[in-house]
Amino acid sequence: MPKTLEVAIDISAPPEQVWAVISDLKRMSEFSPQCVRMQPIGTPKAGTWTINVNRDGKKYWPTTSRIVRYEPNQAFAFRINENRSVWSYTLEPTETGTRLTERRDVPNGTTWISRKGIDAALGGEQLFEELLVRGMNETLGKVKTAVEASA
Repeated sequence: MPKTLEVAIDISAPPEQVWAVISDLKRMSEFSPQCVRMQPIGTPKAGTWTINVNRDGKKYWPTTSRIVRYEPNQAFAFRINENRSVWSYTLEPTETGTRLTERRDVPNGTTWISRKGIDAALGGEQLFEELLVRGMNETLGKVKTAVEASA
């Protein structure tokens, strides 16, 4: 059973500056090592669909998602339709800027086809989740660099 994965980073910039970067979904591939493209269908808000392309080495796969939470300068989340995982980004003001938290939840478990694909092509659930956490840390590190460089 997939578990909740969560990482956080402190960024020396106010939430509005972090939000400007993290809510620009077309930039997701700039930060995430797994995301090749995330294209919203329309203006991002709760209910907006996205078309995504992901990769692991030479393996590529498409997904679709729907934004389930969109609160400017606070949080957004999207649910991947193919595996029911919910990815979220939460921004909390701190004394020195913003704490950005990235989280992957699978509140209702994942799909059978997703589990089989992870086992067959991505090394099994444990290895896949370890790679996701590494990727999440890389993503937040790149977001921090981008935000602080523009601050």
